[in-house]
Amino acid sequence: MKIDFASSRQSTLGVEWELALVDAQTGELASVANQVLRGVAAKHPELNEDDEHPHIKQELLLNTVELVTGICETAAEAKEDLNRSLAAVREVTDPMGVEVFSAGSHPFSPPQLQTVTDKERYAKLIDRTQWWGRQMVIYGVHVHVGLDRRDKVLPVLDGLVNYFPHFQALSASSPFWGGEDTGYASQRALMFQQLPTAGLPFQFPTWEEYESYVQDMFTTGVIDTLSEIRWDIRPVPNLGTIEMRICDGLATLEEVGAVAALTQCLVHEFSTTLDNGGSIPTMPPWHVQENKWRAARYGMEAIIILDAQGNEQLVTDHVLETLNRLEPIAAKLGCPDELADVEKIISRGAGYQRQRRVAAENGGNLQAVVLDLVKQMRNGPTA
Repeated sequence: MKIDFASSRQSTLGVEWELALVDAQTGELASVANQVLRGVAAKHPELNEDDEHPHIKQELLLNTVELVTGICETAAEAKEDLNRSLAAVREVTDPMGVEVFSAGSHPFSPPQLQTVTDKERYAKLIDRTQWWGRQMVIYGVHVHVGLDRRDKVLPVLDGLVNYFPHFQALSASSPFWGGEDTGYASQRALMFQQLPTAGLPFQFPTWEEYESYVQDMFTTGVIDTLSEIRWDIRPVPNLGTIEMRICDGLATLEEVGAVAALTQCLVHEFSTTLDNGGSIPTMPPWHVQENKWRAARYGMEAIIILDAQGNEQLVTDHVLETLNRLEPIAAKLGCPDELADVEKIISRGAGYQRQRRVAAENGGNLQAVVLDLVKQMRNGPTA
């Protein structure tokens, strides 16, 4: 099977931000995405009734909308794009008494009561995955970065895999599930990998071996479209990008920009290494799997494996070293401020830490956690 990789300018950027729709008073999830999307479309006369807004999309569940940027040059441009879409959503949701937030999960709304979007591909997914599929009340942030040559794709994927725990720890924001503290920083990370073809990517030495894998998936009926390979990091051949899908939902635009800048800088660094004839080291799959679990369980307190030799370090210490190394690249790409915002996540605490803090301050009341998430999205991060 031949898979073409679209032409793309190196290190261009695209971001997807999944938002939960909730009742402004109770904080319960609200399955009103159809009304919201119709309301957004009505404010754009150039769209037909059945047309999807180019930057505000439907998702698996009716309690979710997804904001999608165009092709951007910088993290600041991506933030501006997302902010415009968020404002367009609020024009519709505010009069409805509906608020939005983003985190890896909703702290207390029962997953089994959430309505699935009425589309054939979603119905097929739920029919196939059953109980696990019905638990997918989860939200994430995806970052696409353009690559100028197909032969860079799989080495860059390998490079990003080495930073899996960094992204997971920084974004972890799903400690609560169905009203219970799971003890994990990211319940979403472990929940999402239960879907067929989701979870950690396989790592292939050549594009031809990747093509052979995809052919096998089609031949055996595992997938009907390439997009059904839902790896945490994956090539997107039709866009000419590598897509980083590790992150739990991020509460604020500042955090989304920070993660986008970190992704863009790392991909650019890997790309430059390859341009200069270098190679990108890999770790054994068992190290990669262990890193994912440690970051999902312990978040910012995870001791992660750094290399094939088994050297270890506190994830936040390695993030800070990485930020220092990437500063010249950030300056070149025009995102020094956004990259610096990664350090603010470390000093302020990741989403799971802030949620637990709010819950503790309110006697375990998880409604207070949701309303705080709503407030963060409106007003930006709090100390």
